[in-house]
Amino acid sequence: MLKIESISFSYHKNKPVLNDFNFTLQQGEHLCIMGESGCGKSTLLKVIYGLIDLNKGKIFWKDTQILGPEHFLVPGFKNFKYVAQDFDLMPYISVSENIKKFLSRFYPEESELRTQELLDVIEMKAFANVKVKNLSGGQKQRVAIARALAKEPELLLLDEPFGQIDNFKKNSLRRRLFNYLKKKNIACIIATHDKNDALSFADKLIIIKDNKILENNSPKEVYNHPKEKYIAALFDDVNEIIIQNKTVLLYPHQIQVIDKSEEKATVLNSYFKGSYWLIEAKFNKQTIFLNHTSILDKDTIINLQFL
Repeated sequence: MLKIESISFSYHKNKPVLNDFNFTLQQGEHLCIMGESGCGKSTLLKVIYGLIDLNKGKIFWKDTQILGPEHFLVPGFKNFKYVAQDFDLMPYISVSENIKKFLSRFYPEESELRTQELLDVIEMKAFANVKVKNLSGGQKQRVAIARALAKEPELLLLDEPFGQIDNFKKNSLRRRLFNYLKKKNIACIIATHDKNDALSFADKLIIIKDNKILENNSPKEVYNHPKEKYIAALFDDVNEIIIQNKTVLLYPHQIQVIDKSEEKATVLNSYFKGSYWLIEAKFNKQTIFLNHTSILDKDTIINLQFL
């Protein structure tokens, strides 16, 4: 459905932000875009929505080419909705009124049912009549998502959509939102730093580095077989270890403490993580990190097994 063909863009001459991007997205698929700050994630969403004119390349939704401000007085492709990090809500009207703003006034009963459905998705029924100016940043973020879904888009573009939401609300909202999008067969592209957005809910994962697409694959494949340390570090602490003259990348859970081994390390610190301890240790003059079930005293010699 969405086809990105060799697109490039730069804000300043000779400083590309997007450099020869190519990928596709089918109806109902969820794509996660990851990469360090400044790599071009937000710019990519704006380009796809039609807020920015490309320097090179083309973007198509089905058979329609998506064009930028040079071609439209009011930019933004009608079949898409884009939720930016600034929300752009109307502060002096209620949560419900913000959502209903894009629904037909000729069918008030249908509009009300739709509004209640979306309030349930974002878990804010209790705030239906509260003015937006009185909400927290995280609550505004949830309202912005609901408003974008009011008239069901074919593609939803989300820029760090859970960044201001508390963890205990974030996990529940994520499940509700992505399950809702799948049920309605709405495609989604999400730009994020959060590995949970990518690993649990995305069908595809794109990693951007140095303004180019470094990886485009399933989340499982990208996580289990990272091409380089940069990719693995987006998900967890990562160890780059030389074993038998070969450099390998290992997550902390891939290093275990066992009773006997030729591979030994010295404990430097232990960090409590709730269900486990993150152990910092010295191995062959390298600092490494591994998970363990209990705290380990500093300077303890431990035997290691690499999985």
